[in-house]
Amino acid sequence: MIDSNVIFLFDVDNTLLDNDRVVADLMRYLVGELGAERQARYWAFFEELRAQLGYADYLGALQRYRVAHPRDPHVLCMSDYLVEYPFANRLFPAALDVLDHVQQWGLPVILSDGDAVFQPRKVSRSGLGAAVDGRVLIYIHKELELDDVAQRYPAQRYVLVDDKLRILSTVKAQWGERVTTVFPRQGHYARDPQILRTYPPADVTLERIGDLLNYDLDRLCAAAASPAAT
Repeated sequence: MIDSNVIFLFDVDNTLLDNDRVVADLMRYLVGELGAERQARYWAFFEELRAQLGYADYLGALQRYRVAHPRDPHVLCMSDYLVEYPFANRLFPAALDVLDHVQQWGLPVILSDGDAVFQPRKVSRSGLGAAVDGRVLIYIHKELELDDVAQRYPAQRYVLVDDKLRILSTVKAQWGERVTTVFPRQGHYARDPQILRTYPPADVTLERIGDLLNYDLDRLCAAAASPAAT
């Protein structure tokens, strides 16, 4: 257990790392290796599994594809591509600078959700795990595990940075002014008009993660009790 006055909680996908580009790269690779029809079959398994689990499971979808196509030799290539993908190349500009920037006030912690193999691999190979000295939490549904987060990293104040308004709204409802919610408008969830209409704005809205370099702790803390800022 680590105690700090301020804990900065950072999501990974489309917050620090451009996961939309990762998916686009994977789609191009699968079309080249499998062809359009079998590539579509893989994504059908992927969506089916995500509906069941509530999170993305790329390797689990690959296992299902393998069961459906046990003699397809491309399965091994797909596995290697996923595991060895150069995630560091897909970090958003200034993402590592932001993690360094906030350390003058508190501890940055990775707070993500996903499977137990691919998501930790992504955090490790991207360099994000090392940038936060191994302070990495990955849950199935992180918004349901806030008591565990607070127990592992107790603090007077939290700053949560996430591209999903649903997550930010849920955490704000539970932690109130104790948390400043920061919404970088990156990725397809952050630009979805229906999502933007459904949930209230975050305390702070940014166009990109690097804009957080323009904020100091006083400004972030003040935003938690003020009308939504940009």
